[in-house]
Amino acid sequence: MPEIIVYAVAGRTTDQKRGLVRDMTEAMVKNFGVTADAVTIQIVEADKDSKAKGGKLFSER
Repeated sequence: MPEIIVYAVAGRTTDQKRGLVRDMTEAMVKNFGVTADAVTIQIVEADKDSKAKGGKLFSER
């Protein structure tokens, strides 16, 4: 059973997440030869003031 974990800054809509997991599931089915029911995807969101890149918080970018 393949499992995918996506780390992202919070702020995406439910429709955006739905599209992402649909596309990722289709890719796993195609490339790993598993059924869609076998694919688990978890989206882990961080607040913009809890994640940084290049020394700056995402809330300050």
